[in-house]
Amino acid sequence: MTQQDLIAPCQGKAVEVKQGQLVTITDLEGGQVADFFAVASGDTEEFVSPGVTMDCNASLWLKAGDIIYSTRYRPMFRVVADTVGGHDLLHPCCRPEMYDFFYQNGAGHPNCFDNINAFLDQKLPIIRPINLFMHTVVGADGSIRVMPPRSQPGDYFVLAALMDARVILAACSVSESDCNAGKCTAIGVTISDVPGAQGR
Repeated sequence: MTQQDLIAPCQGKAVEVKQGQLVTITDLEGGQVADFFAVASGDTEEFVSPGVTMDCNASLWLKAGDIIYSTRYRPMFRVVADTVGGHDLLHPCCRPEMYDFFYQNGAGHPNCFDNINAFLDQKLPIIRPINLFMHTVVGADGSIRVMPPRSQPGDYFVLAALMDARVILAACSVSESDCNAGKCTAIGVTISDVPGAQGR
């Protein structure tokens, strides 16, 4: 079975994933961040944790073979393939308050916080996703700078589900900075039972 979906610019989508299935997230036009979040089936308090993932992998970055962990330090996904490298584990979802802080335009602005919370059984006060394709540079002095994504049209990130989960993805809404290279575009997602399936 293969299920393909399109996430429109500045929108979100949820898909149910079974253990053993592959999740392929594709940057269709290049330069677009996808906020990846997931909740364990049957337990709303267990979900993806970038902090635990950094702790367990002893790295700020993800690479093929790495594991994405839950808030309970359990493996949720294994990175099968990645045509870009890097990705961001540091930033929380964009939200109205963030747009007010940086750009003074939060009222009514589409945002990943609301787009992900819309698919959760209980609303979270803050959401820390895996920011796929987001290019964050960490300086030797601890400074962080968001640069334009390095992803090109058709670049992808493939995960193998290690447990049943609800996967929620948002096509990031930030057009005001380099985060999405100044333009918000669509993201593709494919759920597949076929080992090695890639792309859209």
